Amino acid sequence: MIIAVDGPAGSGKSTVSKMIADELGITYLDTGAMYRLFAYKLMKENIDFSDREKELKLLEDLNIDMKDNRFYLDNEDVTDKIRTRETSSNASKISVVKEVREKMVELQREFSKSKDVILDGRDIGTVVFPNADLKVYLNADPEIRAERRCKELRNKGENVEYEEILREITKRDYNDMHRKESPLKIAEDAVILDSTSLSAEEIKDKIKKLVEEKTKKI
Repeated sequence: MIIAVDGPAGSGKSTVSKMIADELGITYLDTGAMYRLFAYKLMKENIDFSDREKELKLLEDLNIDMKDNRFYLDNEDVTDKIRTRETSSNASKISVVKEVREKMVELQREFSKSKDVILDGRDIGTVVFPNADLKVYLNADPEIRAERRCKELRNKGENVEYEEILREITKRDYNDMHRKESPLKIAEDAVILDSTSLSAEEIKDKIKKLVEEKTKKI
């Protein structure tokens, strides 16, 4: 079974998807982390994000892996290093590049081959797996998403202001929805869930119920 969870930044996709994967004993693939891994690689190699030739050359030799919710670049665990605001911002920049998205889609399909898997991202149900068994679009008000992001960053020791994070999320939403390659949009057959006033646990239970209903039909 393939479960696709799409939605904007801060909607709770990763948190909920991890919970479901753990409870159902299936594989979880954080596709956003794949873009952050590549962005971190470019940063590590001091490659300018406007230098498309060097960027694509590095993409050809990209060596990434994911095990037990840990992320590896060239066999090094960089899980914590790719969760910074700078890496996330740069990941957003490269996510609009056609060749980068094509490579990531290829890797996502390869990682998911012959597995029961839940993937979260922005184009899983529309591009990566348009025939996914279950598609969920998870949304929440921008203000709530900004609050969640602030809390996450502050827990990591970062000094952030709510207004600044809200501006970043609003800008990210616009960029994700209006980019030329694989824009963020709701798949026609997706179940829409709003997490604004619901906890991760409540959203998880709703999706698990949807999975159970789908399983009965398969």
